[in-house]
Amino acid sequence: MTQNKTKSPWVWVPSLYLTESMPYVVIITVSVIMYKNLGISNADIGLYTSFLYLPWVIKPIWSPILELFGNKKKWFLSMQLILSLVFLGVGLTTGLDQFFVVTLAFFWMGAFASATNDIASDGLYLIALDPGEQSFFVGLRSTFYRVGMITGQGLIVILAGFLEEKFGDPTQAWSWTMIGVSGLMLLLTGFNYLATPQVVEERVAKEDQPSFGKVFTTFFTKKNIGLSLGFVLLYRLGESQLVKMASPFFLDERVDGGLGLSTTEVGFIYGTLGVIALLLGGILGGIAISRDGLGRWMMPMAFAINAPNIGYILLSWQQPDSITFAATVVTIEQFGYGFGFAAYMIFLIFLAEGAFKTAHYALATGFMAMGMMLPGMLSGYMQQWLGYPGFFVWVVIATIPGFAMAYLAKYPREFGKKAS
Repeated sequence: MTQNKTKSPWVWVPSLYLTESMPYVVIITVSVIMYKNLGISNADIGLYTSFLYLPWVIKPIWSPILELFGNKKKWFLSMQLILSLVFLGVGLTTGLDQFFVVTLAFFWMGAFASATNDIASDGLYLIALDPGEQSFFVGLRSTFYRVGMITGQGLIVILAGFLEEKFGDPTQAWSWTMIGVSGLMLLLTGFNYLATPQVVEERVAKEDQPSFGKVFTTFFTKKNIGLSLGFVLLYRLGESQLVKMASPFFLDERVDGGLGLSTTEVGFIYGTLGVIALLLGGILGGIAISRDGLGRWMMPMAFAINAPNIGYILLSWQQPDSITFAATVVTIEQFGYGFGFAAYMIFLIFLAEGAFKTAHYALATGFMAMGMMLPGMLSGYMQQWLGYPGFFVWVVIATIPGFAMAYLAKYPREFGKKAS
């Protein structure tokens, strides 16, 4: 393959992964806050917004098509344009009587476009950079992926809260917010058109083309594939449930067990201290693995991503009046998540090594999405059954399988270490 060397990864890796994560977090996480503000129950929120993970679970079914037709850049630019139209559709339909069904349909379309965008974006990363560069830039990549998520959970939610206070109407506030998201997606699409490299992809011989059968067979016959998939599914078992109910917990009234924060306050917590902590954690995580290898940092990173969940138990018990305690918990959690997620991303890259790495990476991330979808679908029912204190205790208990799989998973201990 050849590429345009004038396109610096320091420019296009951040923009590509910001654009990969932002639609994902709007569809999966910001939709939770939107529906909570618009009066949907926690049980319905947990079930239906978790079901939106499905396109990421099944995206390996169509990932070989991206290997055979077109190139990665054309694919992700097309999907990003579709996403801008999807968010426009959500913004224009929040005022309908059947808004829940209609906006879910738009989010479903967006989920398929976003999952396809992920395949193409990850494919460009894997073919445009050599293995040493992949390890070196994984910290930058995972950091800006999370920055995109914080843009959604933070800045976009702050905007919605500001508009809600201005208009006195959450429906109108979220309508204009989603129209704004549509415009932002359009701007990012244009930037990626200019910033990302043109890669001439080598086509494999006809007998080695990634047919569905060959892609699946070569993936599921990898050495220690059972342990590897166990790690992918369980490493974030606690997080998969926490992420669905954390925002409803902050937004619910104190008599219902929540903290009674405003939409603006929730956005502010995630979008200021949270993003700084996340950046530091992600950068340090990438540097640590690049220097010492995955084996040295796997267990410390598993601890970093899971242990901060204890803070939510304390919040639910004490229900502090000040947001300082909540901001501190989120700051620690985001730092730990940024640091610990670096190990997860490197492991996914390891799992995709070999033939058909774009399709195999899609398979690996499909299992990652499944690990978020299935527990998340039950999270709302668990919260309503246990209450917030009991639910957060359950979340901490659910981290135990993640520690076990981090200990048992097999991989080269030096993997991810940049060659000196």
